[in-house]
Amino acid sequence: MNDLLAVFITGLTTGGLSCLAVQGGLLASSIAGQVGHDIAAPKAKTARARLAAKQKLQRAQIKSQTPIALFLGAKLIAYTLLGFLLGWLGSVIELDLPARAFLQFAIGVFLVGNALRMFNVHPIFRYFTFEPPSFITRYIRRTAKNSSGWITPAFLGVLTVLIPCGVTQAMMALAMGSGDAVRGALIMFAFTLGTSPVFGALAYLASSLGSRLEKWFNVIAAIVIAITGAYAIQSGFNLSGSPITVLPTLGSAPITTAQVDAPAQGTYQEIVIRANDGGYTPNLIRAKGNVPIKLRLVTNDTYSCARAFAIPNLRMRTVLPQTGEKVLDVPAQPTGSTLRFTCTMGMYTGQIIFY
Repeated sequence: MNDLLAVFITGLTTGGLSCLAVQGGLLASSIAGQVGHDIAAPKAKTARARLAAKQKLQRAQIKSQTPIALFLGAKLIAYTLLGFLLGWLGSVIELDLPARAFLQFAIGVFLVGNALRMFNVHPIFRYFTFEPPSFITRYIRRTAKNSSGWITPAFLGVLTVLIPCGVTQAMMALAMGSGDAVRGALIMFAFTLGTSPVFGALAYLASSLGSRLEKWFNVIAAIVIAITGAYAIQSGFNLSGSPITVLPTLGSAPITTAQVDAPAQGTYQEIVIRANDGGYTPNLIRAKGNVPIKLRLVTNDTYSCARAFAIPNLRMRTVLPQTGEKVLDVPAQPTGSTLRFTCTMGMYTGQIIFY
């Protein structure tokens, strides 16, 4: 569950700002159409009239919360269903480890390029973005501007899946990479739920703040997208078994070491690794070279992607039980070599050094 909490916090801290920069104007214009005539009352001249005007304004502000709730509720449902579909596609389209590594690396390069586009670094980075067909964008904006029914905010909330922000695209890739429909739905649900408080509050203030905060939204969103892209590139290196380090691996457990006693002649050595929600323990192991290994993987109420265990250089991978253990037979490795292991999302890693 720790990785879902991390996804929720990502939405809570940065996803709302990123989404607002892309989608906030749609809801703001819809709200303005709903309650603008209530707020735009003439100046009151008497105390009684001023009190009545104040009460009318308060009612209009309460009224504006309904379309916000409809928008965010519809958006939450739409993105949860999208996560379910992406997770299902990830399970149907079975990718081997090299393909997963390439996909993560490609996603990372795209996200970093998207961030550089937002910073206007070079015109070439304008290609690092997904844009829906122009007629869809025009239709969404026209609907937000012209319609005054309560169904409009909900309709717009559903249509936001067609114009995802950069951070949302990263979460969509994460959902597909999970290879599980329910898991994909939970990832998108947690992220969208995390964006809702910030997005709702800022959308409520959007009409008064106008474009004054837009510059800061774009800067913050670009920084988050760049960091997310760098972590995706690092995950790609992890899944390929490469020792290259771009950033510290996201969510990795603290370094814990272990040394395996030299086995008797003609036998194997046993290594026990515990897969927890926060990673693998131990994750830095010294073992005897040129001796086969019985790798015992133990879980205890483990829900994170640490259950999807892989050794990229040997092209070995397996899904561990929620609680229990699984044993892998690892062939003897030469003295002086290093064997890296990871979850199949490249988040949690470790290595075995052979002496």
